[in-house]
Amino acid sequence: MSKRFFATLMAVALTLTANLAVAQTKAKADSKKTDDAKKEEPVAKAPRLTLVDPVKDFGTVAKGEKLDWTFMVKNTGNADLEIIAARPSCGCTVADFDKIIKPGESGKVTAHVDTTAFAGPVTKAVTLETNDASAPTAQVTINAVVKPYVEAYPAGFVRFSVLQGDSEQQTVTLYSEEDEPFQIVKVESPQPWIKVDYKKAEGEQIAPGVGKSGQAQYKFDINLGGAEARTGAVAERIHVVTNSKHQPDYFISVSGVVRPSLRIEPMMVNFGEVAPSDTAATRVVMLRTNNLKTPEIFEVKKVESAVTGVTADVKPTANKGEYEVTLQVAKNAKPGDVNGDVKIYTTDKVQPVVTIPVRGTIKAAEPPAK
Repeated sequence: MSKRFFATLMAVALTLTANLAVAQTKAKADSKKTDDAKKEEPVAKAPRLTLVDPVKDFGTVAKGEKLDWTFMVKNTGNADLEIIAARPSCGCTVADFDKIIKPGESGKVTAHVDTTAFAGPVTKAVTLETNDASAPTAQVTINAVVKPYVEAYPAGFVRFSVLQGDSEQQTVTLYSEEDEPFQIVKVESPQPWIKVDYKKAEGEQIAPGVGKSGQAQYKFDINLGGAEARTGAVAERIHVVTNSKHQPDYFISVSGVVRPSLRIEPMMVNFGEVAPSDTAATRVVMLRTNNLKTPEIFEVKKVESAVTGVTADVKPTANKGEYEVTLQVAKNAKPGDVNGDVKIYTTDKVQPVVTIPVRGTIKAAEPPAK
């Protein structure tokens, strides 16, 4: 009985061993099929943006210097890298950039910074928008410390608010940080009604605590206005040429407004088709001085109508410097077209004579109803 039992155990053991060998063989085959399938799967392609040197530091530069730098952009992926946009920060511009960069190749982004409007440390950036899913945006940066070698005290600009015909003066002082003796070579005014006089500052005219010690300073008297000054906003620049080797050109900004000496409302009168008895046969023209300091010096001396059938009269209002001119179709005016001018004589030095064109058609008065 023990022999039979032993034989049975041996048979079971052989069967288990055979089944295990079959299972291991099947597992190896399945694993090989999986590995082969993975090898046959295509590898996903994608671009990848790599910035070679994302920051350029120019160190200390002279104010007014133009900074240009080309940043290198590398595509370390296996698909085309597309730069969709290159957006500069304020004070920076993008000259050009490569829109498509092939795998393994490099492209360029060229940035430009004009330091004319800056002083001290400046940082200007360009943000790149790309089709790299892992880095859809990236930034390149230009750093510099802008040093003014020629500057103005108290500031490099002047602002005006003047009445047409009047003039106003503003003063600035130019100084230098150069080692060589500072000189003004030439001054160019942008308009004949912006006049510039300059001379070496002396004594109390010297601005304290600015510029290199012992250097010459120059006092600039800037006058704006006069009858020839055009009305409206002012935005001009005075060009100062110096002997500075770092900053030979300096610009003084001139801004503000030239206000018209008079307000005339309306500038023209059109009666339309009107009978002498109509309400519309009376029109009013208002004249107001824009001189807010001394409005009482403005006067309307007289009015003259050269329009047949239309009379003109003037009277001051309750407001200083304001006059009311009344145009009236005369009761005995003959039917027909109206075409002429009314002249208003004033004490205004810019517009001593104001001409108001008058147009219209006078129709016969309707007979009174019976």
